[in-house]
Amino acid sequence: MTPKPFAVIAGGGTGGHVFEALAIARALRALGHDPETIELVGSRRGQEATLLAGQGFPFVLLAGRGIVRRLDVASLRANLGAVVGLAWATATEMLDLARRRPRVVVSVGGYASFPADLAAVVLGVPLVLVTIDAVPGAVHRLLGRRAVAHAVAFAGTRVPRAVVTGVAVRQEIVEVDRSEPAVLRARKELELPGDRKVVGVMGGSLGARRVNVAALDLAERWRGRDDLALYHVTGRRDADVVRREASARALTAGGRGLSYHLVPFEDRMARLYEAVDVMVCRAGAGTVAELSVAGVPSVLVPLPGAPGDHQHANARALAGAGAAVVVPDAALGTEEDQLASVLEELLSDPGRLHVMGEAARAVGRPDAADRIGELVVAHAR
Repeated sequence: MTPKPFAVIAGGGTGGHVFEALAIARALRALGHDPETIELVGSRRGQEATLLAGQGFPFVLLAGRGIVRRLDVASLRANLGAVVGLAWATATEMLDLARRRPRVVVSVGGYASFPADLAAVVLGVPLVLVTIDAVPGAVHRLLGRRAVAHAVAFAGTRVPRAVVTGVAVRQEIVEVDRSEPAVLRARKELELPGDRKVVGVMGGSLGARRVNVAALDLAERWRGRDDLALYHVTGRRDADVVRREASARALTAGGRGLSYHLVPFEDRMARLYEAVDVMVCRAGAGTVAELSVAGVPSVLVPLPGAPGDHQHANARALAGAGAAVVVPDAALGTEEDQLASVLEELLSDPGRLHVMGEAARAVGRPDAADRIGELVVAHAR
C-alpha cells in the first residue's frame, strides 16, 4: 500500500527547477521523512522524465506546457492548447490531492507547479513557495498571498511572508573542491589537459542557441591556441545542430591547438566546476546559486526577455559581489567579440580569477536546502 504523502514538491520545465526540487526532497529525507512519502510533480514536456528517474522518489508527470509570449497566430494557437492542457492537469491534480491529502505542498515554480499549487490553495493544504529567481515568476505572483511561507533566494524580494534561505543546490555541488589536486583529478575524469587554462561554456539543460553559437565562435577564434581548453555543454535540445555546425567548421578534428570538447549534457557538473578556470553561462537562479556555492568565477549572459527580467537581476547580484562579469546577449556575435575579449582578459589575470572565486563562495548559501527543508517541516499540517 502506498503511504500517505508527507510532501508534494511541484514544479519544473527546466533543469534548474528540477534540481531545486530534488535538493529539497533530499533535505526532507535527511530530516527523517520516508522518501516514499515525498512526491515530485512535474511536466511531461520538461527535463523531469530524464532527471528524476532513479533518484529514489516517486514522481508524477502532468500534461501541459508554458505560455508563449508572442502575439502571432501560431503562438495564440499554441497558448490555447497550453491552457487546455493546464486545465486538464489541474483537474487531475485536484482529484489526486483531495484523495491523498499531503501534509504540505512545496512549489519550486515554473508552469509545471501551477496544478498542484492551485489544488493546495483550494483544498486548504499548506503551500510553501520557493522562489529561486530575484524576481518571482507568474505562478508565485498569482498565488503568493495564499502561501503560508515563501522561501526566497535574495534579500529584498517583495513577496508576502518571505524567508531568505538561498537556493537549494545538490550536495555534490556543496562538496566541490577547487584545490589544485582536485582540479587535476577532475580534469583527468573529464579528459581535459591538466596544464591548460580551461573555459567551460554551458547552454543550459535544454540549450541556449546564442550561447552555443558564441562557444563555436570562441573555438574558431582560439583554434590555434595550445594553452587553452574549451568544454562546451550544448544542452540536449541544441546538441545535434551544434555538433553539425562544429563539424562544418572542422572544430572537432584532432591535432594541435585548442583542446575542444563538445557534449550534449553533463551530469558530472561538480567535476566541471572543479576543472574550469571560468564558466560562461546564462544567469538562471539555479546556475547562479551553484556557481556561488562552488566558488567558480563566471561570465554571465542573461537571457533577454526572461519573465520579469529575472536573469538580469540574478546576474547583477553575482556581479555586484565581484564574482562575475556580465556580457549582454546582444554583444554575442558582434565584430568586437566582447565575450572573447572579456575571457582573454580574465584568463591572463589568475589573481583576479582567484578573487572572483572567493567572492562567489562568500555569497553562496551551502545550507539553503536544509533551511528550506526545515521551513517546510515547520509549516506542514
